Amino acid sequence: MGDPAGIGLEIAAKAQASGNAPPFVLIGDGDAAIRAGAQVERVASLDMDPASDRLRVLHRPLGVREVPGKPDARNGAAIIDAIKTGVELCATGQAGALVTLPIAKATLYEAGFPFPGHTEYIAELTKDAAPSGPRGPVMMLMCEGLRVALVTIHTPLRAVAEALSHKRIIDVAHVVNHALRRDFKINAPRLALAALNPHAGESGAIGREEIDVLNPAAAALRADGLNITDAQPSDSLFHPAARARYDAAICMYHDQALIPIKTIDFWGGVNITLGLPIVRVSPDHGTGFDIAGQGLANPLSFINALHCARAMAQARHG
Repeated sequence: MGDPAGIGLEIAAKAQASGNAPPFVLIGDGDAAIRAGAQVERVASLDMDPASDRLRVLHRPLGVREVPGKPDARNGAAIIDAIKTGVELCATGQAGALVTLPIAKATLYEAGFPFPGHTEYIAELTKDAAPSGPRGPVMMLMCEGLRVALVTIHTPLRAVAEALSHKRIIDVAHVVNHALRRDFKINAPRLALAALNPHAGESGAIGREEIDVLNPAAAALRADGLNITDAQPSDSLFHPAARARYDAAICMYHDQALIPIKTIDFWGGVNITLGLPIVRVSPDHGTGFDIAGQGLANPLSFINALHCARAMAQARHG
């Protein structure tokens, strides 16, 4: 359910009412979902009629009634429990995939949550599962015509160069390559490596990271059998003709990856966590506290996340 004070419950209600979403169950507070505009059917398990026009809810009560736009740490335990329940349902094969609605990290930290966010918590919950390929987590964003994976995520720009390493780039590329083959049925993935510096460093004149770190990592990956380019200038990597030449771009920092995704499809992009033993997808936006409770939230990214999660689960499990 994400943070009940945000837009998550509203977009879940809108997705169900739209008729455009695949069957899903909301893990969260059924009464809060009703207050967000949903027609609710409470269920005790995931074995239910997929043709129902109501939002099916596996009820997990809040600590206190939500106030739109005002997150409350007293609901932290319920938010965390919903994540854990979803992971357990996927890990035991009762659910095919997990789609997480947005959380407010600061609220969970106030409630004693010891992880940086959803992704790290899910990775911890699934760490003992048998490996099914290279382990992440690796963040990949996707919209129609573009996939981008991140080597660093929420790293301050001044710290990115120091955070890059030969090993990290190789690890991310292996996770992405395996996921494209398994979860997206791309038999021979083509990867593009985005440069860190302008003009890919211009032979060292504008930085040596491409010479010292990125291109050696790309060479090692090619020796491992991956189809990946040397570092490419990112200012010419995302136009339509360039995107046609690769299946995913591996980007060095947050905005390098997210600006092209959000330029191409601001409302519809999705966020996928690769390298986990379960399928995990989320909308590519935050809690929207500023518009919560006003009926303004756009459900498209969540609907696309549901479709993406279902397609990945079918590719992985049949």
